[in-house]
Amino acid sequence: MILLRPDCLVFETSGGENIPCSVTEVTIELLHGAGEWLDQEIVENAAAAVLHYFRVEQERVSVSVAEFSEALENVLRGLGLNVKAVRNPSAPEASLSDRCVVEADLNALAGDSGGGGELFFFPRLRDEVRRQLAGSPRLLRFRGLRNCVKHLTGARRWTAQCRALNDQIVDYLRTCLTREPAGAGSAMVVLSEGESPNAKAA
Repeated sequence: MILLRPDCLVFETSGGENIPCSVTEVTIELLHGAGEWLDQEIVENAAAAVLHYFRVEQERVSVSVAEFSEALENVLRGLGLNVKAVRNPSAPEASLSDRCVVEADLNALAGDSGGGGELFFFPRLRDEVRRQLAGSPRLLRFRGLRNCVKHLTGARRWTAQCRALNDQIVDYLRTCLTREPAGAGSAMVVLSEGESPNAKAA
């Protein structure tokens, strides 16, 4: 699942990647040179309108760059501006793909906690989030959640206890991200073994 900030959407690139990013940043990328003469407030309001359209009216968090570009043009037209967004979607896609992505293995962190179980795991996880955020990444990707949970509980099969710990770890990661000042510009993805790195937002 992707723990998505309220000002973000997940942008689907033609290469099959799903990249969480602030709608304001993508709006600036798409407007390219036109954004220099547009009032900053207009740019922010247009980005907010497109965000509202997809997240509230369409109930979607994943969109293609082309869909976002078309919706942005429609909003700007509604404001009386005839501004064309970048028509070559590969340009903003390349910019999105270049954004820093860092990854950590939750199961390895559980193993590093020795025999201390959850008591040592959660402080170690908080330290890992802080360490990863030090590089100001756009995306933190934590994988291996299911194996991590089974490792910590000592379970061979998935149980109610596993489910509870699974949810506790996800909630803890969300709390760590929101409480760290360096996390303000970052999104987070938490993957179980069976999920693709391009998992859809929850």
